[in-house]
Amino acid sequence: MADTPTDAPNTTGTSAGTRAGKAPRPTTRIRVLPHPRLCPEGIEFESPQGRVLIDELLRHGIAVEHACEKVCACSTCHVHLREGGELVTPPDEEEEDRIDEAWSPDAQSRLACCVRIKGPLLLLELPRYSKNHAREE
Repeated sequence: MADTPTDAPNTTGTSAGTRAGKAPRPTTRIRVLPHPRLCPEGIEFESPQGRVLIDELLRHGIAVEHACEKVCACSTCHVHLREGGELVTPPDEEEEDRIDEAWSPDAQSRLACCVRIKGPLLLLELPRYSKNHAREE
């Protein structure tokens, strides 16, 4: 039986996850500052642009809370974008309302479930606390 296109080895010179004729998606360097509970040493990693920030944080082992299951209905995934925030889409009215409910919001506050990764670098600070009263430790 002849090889089908899905059985054939990758001989196109593209990286895994890309299709022939399509350039790989540009990446963003994500740097998370140390947090006493979630990532005591801090962490740095590359993520494809366009992905949702909370998904990439979780994928890299940072257990950011997301009580509403990532639908912008709470403020538990609150983060501070210390650098690079000006390159992502600004928050809409719904996100701004939720940010107002977060612990210690500031002008650089965003909800990780609402941020699509973009730009060369995102420097994140995770708040020390959240307002998730139902959190399990």
